[in-house]
Amino acid sequence: MKLSELFNITYPKTLIYAEMTPDENGISFVSSQEKNNGVVGKVKVEEGLKIYPAGCITVPLKGSVLMAHLQAKRCYVAHQVAVLEEKVTMTSAEKLFYVMCIRYNAFKYNYGRQADRTLGDLYVPEINYAIINNTSIHPISSSNNANIFHLSVGTWKDYCIGDLFEVKKGKRLTSDDQTEGTTPYIGAIDSNNGVANFIGQPAIHEGNTISLSYNGSVGEAFYQPKPFWATDDVNVLYFKPENGVDFNKYIALFICAVLRQEKYRYSYGRKWVLESMKSTVIKLPSVNDKPNWAFMENYMKSLPYGDRI
Repeated sequence: MKLSELFNITYPKTLIYAEMTPDENGISFVSSQEKNNGVVGKVKVEEGLKIYPAGCITVPLKGSVLMAHLQAKRCYVAHQVAVLEEKVTMTSAEKLFYVMCIRYNAFKYNYGRQADRTLGDLYVPEINYAIINNTSIHPISSSNNANIFHLSVGTWKDYCIGDLFEVKKGKRLTSDDQTEGTTPYIGAIDSNNGVANFIGQPAIHEGNTISLSYNGSVGEAFYQPKPFWATDDVNVLYFKPENGVDFNKYIALFICAVLRQEKYRYSYGRKWVLESMKSTVIKLPSVNDKPNWAFMENYMKSLPYGDRI
């Protein structure tokens, strides 16, 4: 069904945060930023300005396009941020479901192609209450309750990414050229394991590899278990056979965590280009001057819920 069938959608008049009076005990001001639930700060209440209620959903139409947020407190909302209020009472869990549905459509837009007042025309699935109310569904359990491995980072040694992995580039595919399908499309994003969409084009990269963004959300690393298509803002790390062990999700997830520690070196203005990525040195657990792959695997397995990966 269309989003407009579930929510009343309004488009606030121009409000500029810089022109508001700061007040740490005031009302949240929601902008088009992605972090901090969209809240850029708190401001003094001003008579005559519309305050939106707690429980509304805010959706940026520019900047972090369609990066929807559920607002826990009442708020002011900046221009070009749409506000959704449910037509029929919903729980917070239901609203969060639709927040994720809206975000899933973000791949259709970018800084050069902003969303507009057609937001209400987005199609979203209906919630399956039969599944939600099924009392036979149980929380995920784990037999792991303690981590007996110590990282001892001070003893780790330096290794060059290019010595451990073959680094291959992704390939550009515009949203207009994408078709519907089941192939994971990996973008330079920081959520959903990097999956921005599912497309009909065949995969261009193998599974059991690591996707690593060098543009956009630079330094975001994700383990990709299945074959996929990677955008040209993403490089793909193939584990070299000469490492002497079988690469698996546990080793990959350990390395992904290490790779993310490099992101502070880069930004939208300083990309992690291919040659620089190959020559980047990272620290890893070591044994006999070689990466201790067994330790990495066993460490990840020992973490809480590590047995559920």
